[in-house]
Amino acid sequence: MKKPFVVLVGEYTSLAFLLPAATCVGYVIGYFLDKKFGTHYLYLVFLLLGIAAGFLQLIRRLLRDSGENGS
Repeated sequence: MKKPFVVLVGEYTSLAFLLPAATCVGYVIGYFLDKKFGTHYLYLVFLLLGIAAGFLQLIRRLLRDSGENGS
């Protein structure tokens, strides 16, 4: 069954916020862990993990959507 245009716009608009949100969450977690443990590198580790998680979700979503449309 084909989704209405408005639903598709809403779903793809959420993708625009997915990567920046995951990146910000990773950075904030790393920042607070750095403050707690007195380190200066955890924010980079969690920033990279956030970016990777955002891309992973983005790729999963695009593969799922292309599979639905290709069938």
